[in-house]
Amino acid sequence: MSAVSDRLPAFPWDKLAPYKKTAEAHPDGIVDLSVGTPVDPVPELVQKALIDAADSPGYPTVWGTPALRDAITGWLERRLGARGVTHRHVLPVVGSKELVAWLPTQLGLGPGDKVAYPRLAYPTYEVGARLARADHEVYDDPRELDPAGLRLLWLNSPSNPTGRVLGKQELTDVIAWARAHDVLVVSDECYLELGWEADPVSVLHPDVNGGSYDGIVAVHSLSKRSNLAGYRAAFVAGDPAVLGPLLEIRRHGGMMTSAPTQAAVVAALGDDAHVHEQRERYAARREALRTALLAGGFRIEHSEASLYLWATRDESCWTTVADLAARGILVAPGEFYGEAGKNHIRVAFTATDERVRAAVSRL
Repeated sequence: MSAVSDRLPAFPWDKLAPYKKTAEAHPDGIVDLSVGTPVDPVPELVQKALIDAADSPGYPTVWGTPALRDAITGWLERRLGARGVTHRHVLPVVGSKELVAWLPTQLGLGPGDKVAYPRLAYPTYEVGARLARADHEVYDDPRELDPAGLRLLWLNSPSNPTGRVLGKQELTDVIAWARAHDVLVVSDECYLELGWEADPVSVLHPDVNGGSYDGIVAVHSLSKRSNLAGYRAAFVAGDPAVLGPLLEIRRHGGMMTSAPTQAAVVAALGDDAHVHEQRERYAARREALRTALLAGGFRIEHSEASLYLWATRDESCWTTVADLAARGILVAPGEFYGEAGKNHIRVAFTATDERVRAAVSRL
């Protein structure tokens, strides 16, 4: 076991513990803006679907019920503009982080293979490469990578942590480059429905992929758009030549979404009203925190989408973290997402309205 765990970097959030302790000592309590975890209620129609499916004594299927696959394909066409999506193009997964962490291993990658991801990125991309004992490399422009040995190219738009959105032409050009070099593109699109100053587009859109899903897979989650982080509900969609073998591997590994959760996802994907309501909550919190940060001497970069503000005062991220912790506000140091973030902080606007008001007052 130690041989596996030794491949992994130190868990970054452990470094934040003393700052959290400082923030918790504030007379009015901590305002935790460090982790983008939902705090608002699970939509009632989703809760009802879960409860109605609670009597599920049998094993669920890894591929999901036909109703779940119909819900996913319908949502992909309605919301993302995908065309010609069938059940063979989709696969439910047990939350997107599980998929990200284990995808290189399940693709059969190993020593000598390369995984590439953005210079500022979700740390689990690196973790997945390390678990598979594959090499990993960061990029600013993926087309500048050496394609030799490159097996998996992660895209992330909207980005965690920066909120940057890749334009339609950028995505088109990257996919063309990857196909020319036989590189699998996996696009993490978990924040796609949370565009504020941009309208994010999926790699599944025909204007991006030319009407073909060859060599591309998109990752989507219900954690953010439907407040289902506690349900562990996500799915991937794209090339059947990739998803078919993944399905077989996951069947052998028993990596299945629970039957009640599958029913809840059907309800969530079939309803857009709760997504619009949640967007309005986040939009108000985002504007309040953005205004307060700018007035407090911060500069906001990118942040045109996602659940975060990427902010800086042109100082060490840990200096900023310490200063805000003294005011009872906990944020994530940009260093968690790569060396290029050493002078930035990531501020989540997933706290309650009351806690956001407290943060604004303190700022």
